[in-house]
Amino acid sequence: MTQPAKVLAPRHVRDLCRRAGRGRYALRNRLIVLLSFKAGLRACEIAGLQWSMVLTPSGSVAASITVANTIAKNGKGRRIPAHPELRDALDEHHRVSGRPVKGPVVLSQRGSHMTPRSVVNWFAAIYDELGLDGCSSHSGRRTFITNAARLVSKTGGSLRDVQELAGHSALSTTERYIEGDRDAQRRLVRLL
Repeated sequence: MTQPAKVLAPRHVRDLCRRAGRGRYALRNRLIVLLSFKAGLRACEIAGLQWSMVLTPSGSVAASITVANTIAKNGKGRRIPAHPELRDALDEHHRVSGRPVKGPVVLSQRGSHMTPRSVVNWFAAIYDELGLDGCSSHSGRRTFITNAARLVSKTGGSLRDVQELAGHSALSTTERYIEGDRDAQRRLVRLL
């Protein structure tokens, strides 16, 4: 049985962002990381994301990302509020790209849209470079869902909200993404 992609600790996410933020494609690469870790997008959704899905009608970066049915797994689109760090990265990428209103958000080195396989390979290469074993393009998604599940009670929300952000049809699917926290479990048992 294949092990699920690892959930990354905050320090590893910072290392990943720092590494992605270097080099010729720094803006694009950092954006790929943030789309995965701050919006929970799958590789196919990152590759398929169009400017029309992240811009307002007036052409500025929107407060939420619209994952269209056409790029979502099982045609289950959704709207995800844009994390401030992600929104800033989208805004900078949009500005540097000449403020396009259509076309792919994430371009390959050749200037066309990246394929889902390219996104998967990009993550594999950067995790390998950083020595992060057991991680894949799905690690950002699992980290996003796990962190959202841990914080949702502080917002007055429920796991149903996490399910909707993830674009899952069933709560049981969302539950499989959530990694337990051994420290929290120890604290909980001490309170009993």
